[in-house]
Amino acid sequence: MNKTELIAVAAEKSGITKKDAERFLNAALDTITAALSEGDRVQLSGFGIFEAKAREARVGRNPRTKETIEIPATRTPAFKASKALKDAVAK
Repeated sequence: MNKTELIAVAAEKSGITKKDAERFLNAALDTITAALSEGDRVQLSGFGIFEAKAREARVGRNPRTKETIEIPATRTPAFKASKALKDAVAK
């Protein structure tokens, strides 16, 4: 399912227009993105937790030249599914 299909299904299930569903989805995704970039975590009960995790600097290797390279430390988004979501998917 892609974003367009998600918007169509959400609009149909909630009885709103696709335009309103798209606006809501974009606002929700923008809000989650902003919270993660500020270092906050977003917890949606029954769905899961979005958070930014730190990755330490490390040494990597270029597979073509076998040369070692330094990979800098970064923050990366992570998602941890709730038990309810895991159970729903497992059925």
